[in-house]
Amino acid sequence: MSAALEALQQRLGYRFQQASLLARALTHRSHGADHNERLEFLGDAVLNLTISRLLYDRFSGSDEGDLTRVRAHLVREESLHRVALALRLPEVLKLSEGEARGGGAQRPSILADATEALLGAVYLDGGDAAAHALVKQLFGELIDTTTIDNWRKDAKTELQELLQGKRLPVPSYRIVATHGQAHAQTFDVEAAVPALQLSSMGSGRSRRAAEQEAARQLLDKLRAPPAR
Repeated sequence: MSAALEALQQRLGYRFQQASLLARALTHRSHGADHNERLEFLGDAVLNLTISRLLYDRFSGSDEGDLTRVRAHLVREESLHRVALALRLPEVLKLSEGEARGGGAQRPSILADATEALLGAVYLDGGDAAAHALVKQLFGELIDTTTIDNWRKDAKTELQELLQGKRLPVPSYRIVATHGQAHAQTFDVEAAVPALQLSSMGSGRSRRAAEQEAARQLLDKLRAPPAR
C-alpha cells in the first residue's frame, strides 16, 4: 500500500482489512469500471443513519422537523466537501487523465461522493461500530458545537417547505388592515392555504413582520394534534 494511503488511514483513525475496498472508495467512475458509486450509495445511508442517532442523542428535546433540518445541513455537499479537504482526499483520488486535467480532484461533488464512499467502505470492512466511530470523529465536534437555532428557518420559509413537501400550493398573504399614523403603522395580514381551508392572522410593525407572524400561527395550526 502506498505511503499516501497509509497516511489517509492514519487521518481516518481506521486501518482497512480489505485494501481493495479503500482503493475502490477512492476511484471515480472516469477511472474504470471498479469505481466508487455503489459504495457512495451505501455510505450515504450509513451517514444519514449515524448522524440521525447522534442528533437524537444530542438534542433530546427537539422535534422531528428541527432534527431533520440540522441533519440536512450536516450531510449536504458543502459539509462533505469540507470533510474531504480535511482528510486530503484530492491527493489520493483516482481519476481519468481528462477528469484530472479538468480539476476533478478539487470538484466539491466528486469529493463529497468520495467521502460517502469511504464511509460505505468502512462499514463493509469493519461493520456498524467502525462506521459509527468514523462519522462521530468526522462530524462529532460540529454536532457538539451547533444548536438548533443555528439552522432554524424563518416561519414563512418553513411553512412553504412544509406545504411543498405535501405537494400543496404555497400560502397566500394579504393585508387585511393597517392601523396608526404613517410613521408608526401596524399591519394585519392574513395567511391562507385554500387547499386545506386554513387561514390565520398576524400583526406587526411592518408587512414582513406581520406575514411572519401569520405564517407562524398557521404553522401552529398545521402541527396541532388532531382533535379527538
